[in-house]
Amino acid sequence: MPAQLLEGAPVAARILAEVASRVARLEERGISVGLGTILVGEDAPSAGYVRKKHETARQVGIESHHRELPSSASPDDLIGAVREYNEDDRVDAYLIQYPLPGGFDYAAAVSAMAPEKDGDGLHPESLGRLVLQEPGPVPATPAGIREMLIHYGIPVEGRQVVIVGRGPTLGRPLALLLSQKAPGANAAVTVVHTGVSDMAAHTRRAEVLIAAAGVPGIVTREMVREGAVVVSGGITWKGKRLIPDVAEDVGEVASWITPRLGGVGPTTVAMLLRNAVTCAERRRGLA
Repeated sequence: MPAQLLEGAPVAARILAEVASRVARLEERGISVGLGTILVGEDAPSAGYVRKKHETARQVGIESHHRELPSSASPDDLIGAVREYNEDDRVDAYLIQYPLPGGFDYAAAVSAMAPEKDGDGLHPESLGRLVLQEPGPVPATPAGIREMLIHYGIPVEGRQVVIVGRGPTLGRPLALLLSQKAPGANAAVTVVHTGVSDMAAHTRRAEVLIAAAGVPGIVTREMVREGAVVVSGGITWKGKRLIPDVAEDVGEVASWITPRLGGVGPTTVAMLLRNAVTCAERRRGLA
């Protein structure tokens, strides 16, 4: 039997309805919520992601601010844009679109952000709060994956969850998030990567398998336990085609699987906007 699809749109719609309601309550107090983005270079997929974020922000009443720097810009130019957003009271939360062109230090740029305006949840202070399980912005894609599992009634508490990939924007924070003692978490989490000699020996134990490597088709059918829940969080662009980390035939053995398009992407945008409205509330002492 083909796997059931973990569609992101219904999950995102629920989150965005909540965000729109919170934005409306702030507007009743005369408070506007502002989301900022910084895009460096001419990468077409990155530009498309930024457009989608602002389109969705406008749908829920969040104001958009955008800074675009050419790939010929210097790292100092990027830090300058970061500092401008830090001082701009119209911007409650912002992000630096990842990845950056060669020659730029993403970690240094994120560290220069005002932590109270961290829309993506990737500032060192935000990640420290995640480690300590304290309130703070949570990385948007990991948070969206957790929301997806909750929405579809897929339990992870006490179950074997294997994450393929250890990157700082997805695999690593997702492992922290799903191992917390909290609703939709409390799992036995294993993180594997390309440095592991027999990756399949670990992935075949997974009741929930999450690919977060950004390597096309790294998870194959032979690596998946019959009936496992499979989430493809990592993606790669080949020309204009988006290629997930999970091979297409994995759906023949999984019980649930994200589609090639419309899986984790919509929930990532929704969680970013939830972070933005939360930042706006906290900056004004309302949360």
